[in-house]
Amino acid sequence: MRQVYLDHQSATPLLPEAFEAMRPYFTEYYGNASSLHQHGLRVRDALKKARQQMAALIHAESEDEIFFTSDGTESANLAIKGVAYANERKGKHLVISATEHPSVVNSVEFLEKQGWTCTRVPVDREGRVDLKGLEAAITPQTVLVALHHVNHDIGTIQPVVEAGKICAKAGVPLYVDCEASAGWLPIDVREFGAALVSFSPHRFYGPKGVGVLYRNKRARIVSILHGGVQEGGRRAGTENIPAIVGAGVAAEVAARELPQWRAHTAVLQKRLWDGLSRDIPFIKLNGPIPGPDRVSTNINISTEFIEGEGQLLLCDLNGIAVASGSSCVSKSLKISHVLSAIGLDHALAQGNLILTLGKDNTEADMDYVVETFVRIVDKLRGMSPMWEEFERGVIDSVIAPRGFGKSFSEHAAAVSGKAAH
Repeated sequence: MRQVYLDHQSATPLLPEAFEAMRPYFTEYYGNASSLHQHGLRVRDALKKARQQMAALIHAESEDEIFFTSDGTESANLAIKGVAYANERKGKHLVISATEHPSVVNSVEFLEKQGWTCTRVPVDREGRVDLKGLEAAITPQTVLVALHHVNHDIGTIQPVVEAGKICAKAGVPLYVDCEASAGWLPIDVREFGAALVSFSPHRFYGPKGVGVLYRNKRARIVSILHGGVQEGGRRAGTENIPAIVGAGVAAEVAARELPQWRAHTAVLQKRLWDGLSRDIPFIKLNGPIPGPDRVSTNINISTEFIEGEGQLLLCDLNGIAVASGSSCVSKSLKISHVLSAIGLDHALAQGNLILTLGKDNTEADMDYVVETFVRIVDKLRGMSPMWEEFERGVIDSVIAPRGFGKSFSEHAAAVSGKAAH
């Protein structure tokens, strides 16, 4: 059976050259970067080189603006809470979009319980933030605006440059979450006008266990993890040197190979969506069409009349690894807040899958996925009460209404109302 991995946003395989670079730091160069002897010095040199590699990837002015954390979630927590605590004398107001990653949303909710307030700016049907709404949301008490570069669910590329100009005019720092874009789209922190940027190398063939936070030297931030003076006193704890070394190599490779990776995945993305939309009726692409407004690695689909969990499990049984919602929330089986924010019908949100492409996928992989997924959909619809009711005319399609029956949501509400009485 063919094996096709389409969950690259959750994790990517480690580059062989990154693994080889890491190996000596487990066995030979095992010193602590804070130590003053030669073993510590050798490791500090490796740490410095990795900072330079990360700075080059995102066009930072200096390696001193790069901090290492344990992962993207910690970087987001440090960016949001660190800036909020450092600037609370100015105000206790935050601005985010309605479709941020759970690490951002939950950090904000934590602060709200402590007296901060937050304005959540709406997005359009493709997930693009309302820039006028963003500008209007900023007040004299606003201490941070947080906006992702690429949406983790639906692949929408946000107008971060324009958002940066709005924030600069208001004198408010902008934090950009680049978890879903680093290594796949060009990132220039100075062009963004960003005070802070975070990303995780394990999404572009680096190791897990290391995250990156860029901080412009003018941005005020305090530590949220207390202990030693590592990372310039901003993030206490012994650095994960092997992972940081591997991450630096991955960043260097990504900076060099990004145009090729991007072009390759764009061809695959179009081939995959063209095949799925051609061969499967009542299927919807969530987010922008493949092109300049969508990252080339992401396909987010809703297949009507069946649920995402069953699709995921049958894909796995057929050797296809996909996701049903963000890996950070998929275990909860809740509908994605991103899909709710773009106004997607509840039933379509339940039938949602995310397929994320990588540099090693092939056109033959895409053809196999299309061919296999057609069979999976046919099987699941054959067992679906919703599909049976649709064929009998009891409910209608949301994706392509035929003008009879009710939508599934209306039908479910009616059934629920009868049960209540």
